Amino acid sequence: MVKKWAKTFDQYFIFKYIIKWFFYVIPVAVVVGSMVALFLWLLDFATSIRWANGWLLYFLPFVGVAIVALYKFKGKNAEAGNNLVMDEIHKPGGGIPFRMAPFVLISTVVTHLFGGSAGREGTAVQIGGSVANYVGKKLRLNNEDLRILLMTGVAAGFGAVFGTPLAGTIFALEVIAIGRIKYDALLPAFFAATLADVVCTLYGIHHTHYHINFHEQASSIGIFNLNFNYKILFWVTIAAVLFGLVSNFFSEASHSIKSIAQKHVKWKYAIPAIGGVLIIVLTFMVGTTDYLGLGVTTQSGTGNSLVNAFKTGGVDNFSWLWKLVFTVITLSTGFKGGEVTPLFFIGAALGNVIAMHTGMPVDLFAALGFIAVFAGATNTPLACTFMGVELFGGEHVLYFAIATFIAYYFSGHSGIYTSQRVSVSKADLTDHLNLKNTLKYIRENKNKGNEKTN
Repeated sequence: MVKKWAKTFDQYFIFKYIIKWFFYVIPVAVVVGSMVALFLWLLDFATSIRWANGWLLYFLPFVGVAIVALYKFKGKNAEAGNNLVMDEIHKPGGGIPFRMAPFVLISTVVTHLFGGSAGREGTAVQIGGSVANYVGKKLRLNNEDLRILLMTGVAAGFGAVFGTPLAGTIFALEVIAIGRIKYDALLPAFFAATLADVVCTLYGIHHTHYHINFHEQASSIGIFNLNFNYKILFWVTIAAVLFGLVSNFFSEASHSIKSIAQKHVKWKYAIPAIGGVLIIVLTFMVGTTDYLGLGVTTQSGTGNSLVNAFKTGGVDNFSWLWKLVFTVITLSTGFKGGEVTPLFFIGAALGNVIAMHTGMPVDLFAALGFIAVFAGATNTPLACTFMGVELFGGEHVLYFAIATFIAYYFSGHSGIYTSQRVSVSKADLTDHLNLKNTLKYIRENKNKGNEKTN
């Protein structure tokens, strides 16, 4: 009788839903948090070895060939990386091989060990996706529940690798389709991201801390007292446009170089070899190793790095461009790793340069570039706004939102994840934009149109 009465309330079914997903998420979050902790430890270890042995860079071309061969002969469909995870979320069925997790972990660490310019988000997301898919298959979940569990894997990987569970939660919901968020995975994703971050931290993993020392002073216009500085607001708006354009440039350059290499280089193993040689040549050309690896810090503590971008005069005027070039070549020629940490570097360094030339607060604009270039390249403005609050505090959240929202629009219909679907156009472009298609489809058709015009 009591049970029958309870079923008349929505909260009864909601409670059952919460309990179910809490227990589904536990194995995913624990395993992902543990693997991410191992990954971050290995990454730090590999970086310290590379700093102590600069000659390792000369083996980068050979390492690239080995990585491509590994995925070709043993990787199944794991080569598709983050896009495979997204495709499975859109339409479960093809499956994500569990080997994706160890493969991407090892190949990313090796890429960093020998000097490739790459990040770590892609690795964490792929670990999360492959672990979630494995758990889902063992639990014999239906396709809808498997789709949600895959999103919790993405949230767990992202939240743990950056120490930002709220951003990880929103990222998993927002990255799937441009312009639309489905909240069916909201609570499970939050459980996963939070627990994975806790597990990762319990292993003694410490994330880099960034600080904005600038504090707001309210402005006045006539009789109106404003809770922001209108001069800063003006330059934030201008900077956000530039952040969006750079996001677009990064994405388009990555896809273009990859497609050109695949089209014109007959022997596919030559592509990573050429990429490795180019990284070596560029390193000698710029006269520094600052653009190798993650780029969060440097061995000496000085020079161009993500941390130094928050300091006045901490980076060179074109350090953002050099990091972009190094990263695009590395990831477009077959090496493994994520794009996000390099995007942090690119954005923070560009923000530093803009602030230096406009008299704006350097640390604030570095933080804005940090999250806004990422927002534009991944089409996730809400997640990046949350990330800004989690990493830098909530004092400047208005500027965070303005920077990420504008960058999102000015990045256009492009992004680093070609399997993202466009659910809502960023502008009135429906005449030549087929909504609900992937960025890959839209880009290919846009290129065909350009070829016909020419």
